[in-house]
This record gives sequence, structure tokens and C-alpha cells, in this order.
Amino acid sequence: MTASEILDPLLTAQTWREDGRQVAIATVVETWGSAPRPSGSHLVIDGEGNFEGSVSGGCVEGAVITEALDVITSGVPKMLEFGVADETAWRVGLSCGGKIRVYVERLA
Repeated sequence: MTASEILDPLLTAQTWREDGRQVAIATVVETWGSAPRPSGSHLVIDGEGNFEGSVSGGCVEGAVITEALDVITSGVPKMLEFGVADETAWRVGLSCGGKIRVYVERLA
């Protein structure tokens, strides 16, 4: 396995599933303005809150991980949106003027 494969969150998701872990994948599906990560970026989360990859940074990722744990439990996917127009933007750390939309789904 190469260094780039070790850092690929999708390969991590596959490995974790093969190990019997419950896994969710968060994917940046849309960005507007200044956003820390481009569309297509992934964050993989397991049922114990372990994670690899990145969809944003700071508190946004913390919020995505929390929502991913709910998705793992419920099996119901979620579309999350963060941005300065949202009253929680400053609290979750996306005060850069941009917006991101993140889709979170459980792997079967």
C-alpha cells in the first residue's frame, strides 16, 4: 500500500467495513465562495467517532461527525449546509464568507 492509499478516506472506509465497523461517509457536494475543501472531498466516520479525511475544518467537522453518528444509528442520510448566512456559522467556524453543502450517508 502506498502513502497516498493510506491517506485516501474511501480506502479507509472500505477497510473499516471489511473489519466489521459501521461507517458513514460525508462528501462535500457543493461549495459557494470561499470554502476550505473542494467538492468531492470526503470524511469517513465510524460508529465510535473515529474519522479520517476532511470536508472543512475546525468546528464544522465536529458538527459533521456528530451528524454522521446519528446517520450510522438511524440509517437515514442527511444533507448538511454550513455558511455565514446561517446563524450558527460563527459557532461552527465557517466565517470565511463561503458556504458548503455536505451529504452524509451510511455504508451498507
